[in-house]
Amino acid sequence: MSASREAVFDTLRSLDIPFERYEHPPVATVAEAEAHWQRIDAAHCKNLFLRNQRGDRHYLVIAGHSKRVDLRQLADQIGDGKLSFASPERLMKWLGLTPGAVSPFGLLNDAAHHVRVFLDSDLRRAERITFHPNDDTVTLALGFADFERFLQHVGHAVRVVSI
Repeated sequence: MSASREAVFDTLRSLDIPFERYEHPPVATVAEAEAHWQRIDAAHCKNLFLRNQRGDRHYLVIAGHSKRVDLRQLADQIGDGKLSFASPERLMKWLGLTPGAVSPFGLLNDAAHHVRVFLDSDLRRAERITFHPNDDTVTLALGFADFERFLQHVGHAVRVVSI
């Protein structure tokens, strides 16, 4: 069973992580979400779910929403061959998510720690950060330090890259 948005809220509450919740119509892309982010003072992210050429490794890449991610350069930093976007089926299998709802909160569904997490170094300077809580009709804003506590809780090692 995939972690629902309520499971995300419950997890954050259990960790005493404060968050602000913003409801909006479904948004599948950063471009669609931007109109709903205007009132949120935080660094907005895009989350890319990628796979290597053989399909045996999967990556969640978290970057600032306005950054252009060069997959060749990223593959060099990660130390893997050619990277491409993973299919919706792989996204569901590994993170329990659908396209448009990709989020680090999907790591709650990856108890085996199959997915490798990469964070753009520029985001570490953000005071607050936003993500969908496994649902593309809500955006959550939370402190970056609290986001790091969430990542520690789910037990995924986070590697920093320069995008």
